[in-house]
Amino acid sequence: MRHVISALVMNEPGVLANVAGMFAARGFNIDSLVVGRTETPDLSRMTIVVTADENTFEQVRKQLGKLVPVVKVRDFKDTAYVEREMVLITISVGPEKRNEVIDIVRLFRGKVVDVARQSLIVELAGTEDKIEALIELLRPYGIRELARTGAIAMARGTQNAKDDAASNPGPKSRKRSLNAPHAQALPPS
Repeated sequence: MRHVISALVMNEPGVLANVAGMFAARGFNIDSLVVGRTETPDLSRMTIVVTADENTFEQVRKQLGKLVPVVKVRDFKDTAYVEREMVLITISVGPEKRNEVIDIVRLFRGKVVDVARQSLIVELAGTEDKIEALIELLRPYGIRELARTGAIAMARGTQNAKDDAASNPGPKSRKRSLNAPHAQALPPS
């Protein structure tokens, strides 16, 4: 089963290696991993997509939450969320077929971001299925190069309100702070 999780992590060196190492140590292949800064300069958000059965994934999710630089982990299973990916595609196409390609790209609400004599670069943001469909339609024209970002995800506004109402931390919950002293994370077991 496909799982999309978001981890809010400290924005410091080695965090990505720590998280990726934890997944690798447990034999998980990461389908997609995207990391970027957030509205808070001290934090970054990782969006991780993996395929695993429920029991194994639950163990990995809990282990991820125990890593020192990880502030919060969110599994998007059974929640309303928005997921997007971006792709840049260089297509080998001359002037005689260029309008056909541009029409296809426009149907997908994509953009042409570069034009050369014998090629175009197009950009598209959307779901994985939408991107795959565009790639299949452009393949006959000759895809020279392709770069994808991987998935990013955020909970929908209605989901955030539900989570805020339900987040009443109990006495045993671990509180994390950006002002906590720096601690060395243990290697994965």
